[in-house]
Amino acid sequence: MSLFWFDFLKDVVENHLITAKTSDYPKVAQKYSEELAGRSMLVHRTEAIAIECVARGYLSGSGWKEYKNSNFVCGIKLPANLEESEKLREPIFTPATKAESGHDENISESKMADLIGQELTFRLKELTLSIYQKAANYAMSKGIIIADTKLEFGLLDNKIILIDEVLTPDSSRFWAKSSYRVGASQPSFDKQYVRDYLETLTWDKQPPAPELPAEIVSATSQKYNDAYYLLTGLKLAN
Repeated sequence: MSLFWFDFLKDVVENHLITAKTSDYPKVAQKYSEELAGRSMLVHRTEAIAIECVARGYLSGSGWKEYKNSNFVCGIKLPANLEESEKLREPIFTPATKAESGHDENISESKMADLIGQELTFRLKELTLSIYQKAANYAMSKGIIIADTKLEFGLLDNKIILIDEVLTPDSSRFWAKSSYRVGASQPSFDKQYVRDYLETLTWDKQPPAPELPAEIVSATSQKYNDAYYLLTGLKLAN
């Protein structure tokens, strides 16, 4: 899915992708072609910017939890009386720090500027919202709502480029347009399905994580495949 989005977004921002064709990989990797095919890509090494750049178009997840307590999300005041999963009047930029372990921590835009500078903050915000808006408009035409997404950027020869994965079910919240309704948590194509299962367990959220049942793994895989097909019109090879 990242390959699809890297190509789709190439007129918005450059990315770190060199190739995903194992036949074009360095010789040292050729003997592992069978294992790498379909699950790897060769990319440029960059100086990663240690900020998670998050765009939110709908009120959900950690944003919803923060809003319920304060009417703010990452320092941004939102209108009163919004409901869970409600579409925002316009997408908002809500950065987070990248944690070495545990969960990332939401921060304000001003805190981000303190960490990496005002000019870089402004540019990353601009890019994040542009990417989100273009992708969200496209996905909506295919029956998927992108409620929010996390993006990562790096510097290559002092140029900002898009890195890591992009707009996948692991880094985004995908909802079916056909079943969307305001005021509740939404059925999703993303890893929220796994989170919801884990919430039914008496697990203290500390390692080691419990093993997932085969039916949860299978259902999650199917959700990812469904999202890929809706967005691209293609089916993933088994």
